[in-house]
Amino acid sequence: MKDAARLQSVIEILTLHGAEKKPLDQLSHTYFKTRRYIGSKDRQSISTLVYAIIRHRASCDWWALERGLSPLLMAPYDAARIRLLSYLWLFEKMPREKFGILFSGEKYAPERLSDKERSIFEALPKLDKLPPWVEGEYPESLFPFLRRRFGDSLQTEARSFLEQAPLDLRVNLLKTTRDAALMNLNSTGLDAEITPYSPWGLRIKSRENISQTKAFQEGLVEVQDEGSQMVAQLLEIQPGQSVLDLCAGAGGKTLALAALLNNKGRVVATDTAAWRLKRTKERLKRAGVCNVELREISGITDKWLKRQKERFDHVLVDAPCSGSGTWRRNPDQKWNITPQDIAELTALQKSLINGAAALVKPGGSLVYATCSFFCEENEDIAQTFLKDNPDFTLVNCGLQEAPFLTLSPLQNNTDGFFAAKFIKGTL
Repeated sequence: MKDAARLQSVIEILTLHGAEKKPLDQLSHTYFKTRRYIGSKDRQSISTLVYAIIRHRASCDWWALERGLSPLLMAPYDAARIRLLSYLWLFEKMPREKFGILFSGEKYAPERLSDKERSIFEALPKLDKLPPWVEGEYPESLFPFLRRRFGDSLQTEARSFLEQAPLDLRVNLLKTTRDAALMNLNSTGLDAEITPYSPWGLRIKSRENISQTKAFQEGLVEVQDEGSQMVAQLLEIQPGQSVLDLCAGAGGKTLALAALLNNKGRVVATDTAAWRLKRTKERLKRAGVCNVELREISGITDKWLKRQKERFDHVLVDAPCSGSGTWRRNPDQKWNITPQDIAELTALQKSLINGAAALVKPGGSLVYATCSFFCEENEDIAQTFLKDNPDFTLVNCGLQEAPFLTLSPLQNNTDGFFAAKFIKGTL
């Protein structure tokens, strides 16, 4: 593809994202699937530019707004063009004359620039300091939440959100050892190394299609961020015990829990979406797991759950959340979350953890986790739970004996995770 055609594809994907509000990775996958003529190198180039624009959307919108253009008030197609123009001008430093060549209106090329769009190139007096949400590349409405979490280190932490996340793998101990898996991957030319925190983790710094490797296809490794692996580790599972993964999703932590049980004992993975459990079933088969029961439930008040009072040695509540901790991987999510969404999520999270408490055996553990930075979804939920459930005791589970596990890209090179561990009864 020519450069102009690539830019037109970028505009089309950004337009879809603005119109449909679906996850960007899904939209991109569908877009390329229906356009088989776009080669792998072109797909990579287009995707890289799309994600870069989304990561820097705050700067692109601010630059346009200072010139009298507001992408937030535009139709998705017009907003996509403005953001692309702003990004190329601000971050790629594209010469002005090249815009006229690329935006020619010819076949497969973007339409010619309008007079309004040309205002993107106007120079204005520089501000001494940009608003923090522009510097940090996140929505203004989320500034109070992030400021509360990170305080004076917010800007430094926010810059780490913009970096590309590494590819983390969890070694499947049912089939191999970490040393053997490491040798396997390195022998195929992948530059893998052990992770610093998780005893089952491997990290590949470069962007690789791990699903095409023999190690993945044979179930020796699974894609899982090191932070997520550390959450599973908190349960301190012993073979033969019973474990409930209450919000199993696609089963990443379910697989880790089953491996810890060494196919002995029992894991019950529940979720409200049958399609997510179907994906889990496929992953379990590849991993050689045979002690997991998948169960679709209607919610925390499900009849089956009510019959499971004090049945489990360990319960994991990997609660639905804002996903702010995954912004390195999913930068589009930051533009879809609002303060109202956070308020609704916290109500759900309180309901889930309180409902899960009844399912834990005396002396058993309850782990509450999110992939969120926000205190409202994390520490606030844990502290409220302790007040409402005096029969539970908080256990220090963070690094350096901290009360909570709190991880961030800057501090730990993981996704942003939070976890709190409680024991039913006194220690």
